[in-house]
Amino acid sequence: MKVNVIIKTEFEAVHCWPDCPLEAVSFLRNKHRHIFKVTCKAGVTHTNRDIEFIMLKRAVEQYLRSTYDKKDIGGMSCEMICKDLLDAFPVLNYVCVEEDGENGAEVVR
Repeated sequence: MKVNVIIKTEFEAVHCWPDCPLEAVSFLRNKHRHIFKVTCKAGVTHTNRDIEFIMLKRAVEQYLRSTYDKKDIGGMSCEMICKDLLDAFPVLNYVCVEEDGENGAEVVR
């Protein structure tokens, strides 16, 4: 059996895809705002709060506030944000970042 704790949070930011080669979505070259929905998972070794998920959530939210929230994050993609969170929190084994809860990316360690 594999057990994970899961946290969910969100942050607001502006970004763009300045080098978008696709004319059908060329509007992505311009700065636009999203509410980025974030889901993180961390593996645990037993079923009685091996990792306290409230504390993990607070730590991730603090990081997101100081790094991304209400900022222009330039060309950062959902994939890049996922990787950044995995690098910043070695305890995480999965991160999913979605734009407005619709489309996004996940990265698994």
